[in-house]
Amino acid sequence: MKKSIFTILIATLVSIAGFSQHDFKFHVSGISDTTVYLANYYGGKMYYNDTTRADANGLVEFKGVETKPGGIYAVVFPDNKTYFEVVVNEPIIEMSTSYSNPIKNMKVIVSKENTAFYGYMKFVSETQAKLGKLTEEKKVAKSDKEEEKISDEIQLIREDADRFKSKYLTDNKDLFAAKVLRTSDEIKVPEFKDDEGNMDDKKRYKYYHDHYLDNVDLMDDRLLRTPVLNQKITTYIEKITPQIPDSICAAINYLTSKTSDTSLIYKYIIQYSTNTYQNSDIMGMDAVFICIAEDYYSQGKAFWLDEEKTKEIVDMYNVRKNLIVGATADNIKLMDIDSNWQALYDVKSKYTVLVFWTPTCGHCKKEIPKLHDFYKVWKPKGVEVYSVVTEFENDKWPEFVKEHGLDWINVSDNPEINKNAYKYIAEGKTTLTSLNYRDYWDIFSTPHYYLLDENKVIIAKKIGPDQLPDFIEKHELRQKKIEEDKANSKTN
Repeated sequence: MKKSIFTILIATLVSIAGFSQHDFKFHVSGISDTTVYLANYYGGKMYYNDTTRADANGLVEFKGVETKPGGIYAVVFPDNKTYFEVVVNEPIIEMSTSYSNPIKNMKVIVSKENTAFYGYMKFVSETQAKLGKLTEEKKVAKSDKEEEKISDEIQLIREDADRFKSKYLTDNKDLFAAKVLRTSDEIKVPEFKDDEGNMDDKKRYKYYHDHYLDNVDLMDDRLLRTPVLNQKITTYIEKITPQIPDSICAAINYLTSKTSDTSLIYKYIIQYSTNTYQNSDIMGMDAVFICIAEDYYSQGKAFWLDEEKTKEIVDMYNVRKNLIVGATADNIKLMDIDSNWQALYDVKSKYTVLVFWTPTCGHCKKEIPKLHDFYKVWKPKGVEVYSVVTEFENDKWPEFVKEHGLDWINVSDNPEINKNAYKYIAEGKTTLTSLNYRDYWDIFSTPHYYLLDENKVIIAKKIGPDQLPDFIEKHELRQKKIEEDKANSKTN
């Protein structure tokens, strides 16, 4: 009898499903009839991936119709503290161990990846135990000769470990377990020396920086599900790269250039960088968010976001790009208490403190008098304050100014301005950005400070009155150094 098309189709689907199934079995002595979890790494954290129940004999089985994405997973026991890791890169895995000491008692029944993985872990554990024992013996050595003998033993063990590791990587070069180890491996830096025979730290740093990612395959998304890739990425960006915005932006672009622009690693690098620098507490580092937004979000390269979320980030970028350290502040034209127009650009001083505040804000009531104390000392040194009150209904403003003797420039977008906004804009007395300063200057809390130079370039922000003197003095030292370097370069 001929098979029907329906029967053939069902058989085909079953065949496909069977091919893509995963079946992970773990025989665990010491547990029964309890819930067990399967978790996977993603970046620097671990997330629950699956759940099952150990049977009466301690058999834990995770089974499904789809292959689990490759990576390092963890079988987590009910106490949420005890677990063992599993290299997932095969559809069928079978292992046995004990709840009391799952790593030491691990036996791999079916899995080339985990046979290699746990074989290496066993060797490392035994080597560390030997080195630990010898290190303790060295501390209590009774003679120089005995100490030297122990040092030689330690050196031999380390050389043996290096040989084992090299052979392991060669013998298992096609296994994902070996790739994880290779990824985590540290770069060996040559002993560069200068003309006088001293260690050349600049060359050593440059080599380390340029070769740090040699063993990292950023095209392999499986590495994102291990604990090693996040460490490599964060170390490269935050420790190896000079901590200035331009260098960090270049590092991020370099990393993404080594990935596929539709990959999980590409997505992770952009998300991690955005989350790190979007609201950084370190002054000036918001410039990193600006370059990320400009290079990726505004170019439609964040494939994981919908149109609405992308627009939200691009809108944030369009606001903040004008407010980074080094940007020229936009002019502000508003009325003072006596209804006279005062423009920020008309302030002729070496430094201008631009402050947004409100007399009903509890924090402002403490900060503004401190700012005035600073102003009294620093006004003769070339500092002016342009003070903007952010409340629409600001009847308490004149009273506060008078009470505290705020003899600097005090302005506000009072009801009179808002009532006749079009007229004043048409007459050139104010501007649209002046009236929309809350959005333009990203004012969501008060007080909010910016320090401007004589050309109204932003040189500092997110600093308060107590920090202003120290920052100005350090800024002047930097400027003096820049001028000296320029003079020296012309002389040479």
